[in-house]
Amino acid sequence: MQRIAFLALSQAHQHLHWLPAALRLARRPDVEVTVLSGSRAGLDFIRSYDRDGRLKYRHLWAPSLSRDGLFTPPKRRLTLLLHHRAIGRFPVIVTTETTSSLLYRMPGFTSRMVHLKHGAGDREGGYNPKHARFDLTLVNGAKDKERLIARGLATERNCLVVGYGKFELVRPPAPVFTDDKPVALYNPHFDPNLSPWFGHAQQIVEAMERITDWNFVVAPHVKTKHGPKVHAAAANVLVDPGSVRSIDMSYTEAASVYIGDVSSQVYEFLRRPRPCIFLNLDRVAWRGNENYEHWKLGQIVESLDELEHALRRAREVQPQFEAAQRKAVARSIAPMDGRASQLQAEVILAFAEGPAALDAWIESHAGGATDGSTPDRPLFRHLARHRDPQARPKRTGSR
Repeated sequence: MQRIAFLALSQAHQHLHWLPAALRLARRPDVEVTVLSGSRAGLDFIRSYDRDGRLKYRHLWAPSLSRDGLFTPPKRRLTLLLHHRAIGRFPVIVTTETTSSLLYRMPGFTSRMVHLKHGAGDREGGYNPKHARFDLTLVNGAKDKERLIARGLATERNCLVVGYGKFELVRPPAPVFTDDKPVALYNPHFDPNLSPWFGHAQQIVEAMERITDWNFVVAPHVKTKHGPKVHAAAANVLVDPGSVRSIDMSYTEAASVYIGDVSSQVYEFLRRPRPCIFLNLDRVAWRGNENYEHWKLGQIVESLDELEHALRRAREVQPQFEAAQRKAVARSIAPMDGRASQLQAEVILAFAEGPAALDAWIESHAGGATDGSTPDRPLFRHLARHRDPQARPKRTGSR
């Protein structure tokens, strides 16, 4: 029996990226999957997708100054420090956040860890030195693999492209508005250095209120903290400061047009090519900057006076962006035809069984199921050293 733990220490938006793989693994009679979380609200959310009750659950209590909620779990570091021994009892641990790399520093910790990267955006903040500490990294598309390797955070030996399992959880969206006007989703990011939301929020909402032949959903990233608190006075603007609909693709599926800045949700929206508008209200010199690579996929608005015109011509100009949108999405999210969670589950299980099993899996899928490249062989042979903690490579810096 393989015992695999999935760490659910983050806000709930990350849970939807690992849940499909966990549910697939839990269907196997030879695998026991346990979800470890510091948040009871998070565990309840996860249970809502586990209709057959196949997952096991364990609450890792930690003190918190915030009320336990989907987007306010206890601090990750504190939870890890309090429960590292219990977490370390699982031979294999899967996580979508990088704070858990702290476990490698804990005395006696010998578990092997898989980092399943969540999101597919272009922001540099999506790549940090903690990525380099994991035994295996699973990414959404070739773009992430290339960038991680270029930054010395992964190698051809420990990084695989496995697609975007979250798409498999998408449900038909419920109507957001009671009328049939087209819907535009505005999805500002939480990074105040990259998002105009922090300096222009009220003006943005007021501009939307004046465009009465459109409906607008204003849904800032759920990690937005200390940002502007705005309210809409008009019925055509819904401001959602953080709800399940902000993370389960209800809004990206319901919208006809995406308005944004640097959020990776643009790639979730573009799984079906549609018009995009990017707000450059601070006149950022974005061309040639990887943080804004996706701005090539739609219209750029530098003044709120231009927003209504951009919306009116969105359908007309969409053909000139569609080919670029399809190409960008394919690089960011490898097309898997609904098989991403199956591939993720297979890779994680092969990893749990040992280096030889993982080598065999990669050999059998070379040139097809991952990113289309021929893998370096023998792969992951260095991971055989996990049985001897003294022989493990250092977890800091490039591997």
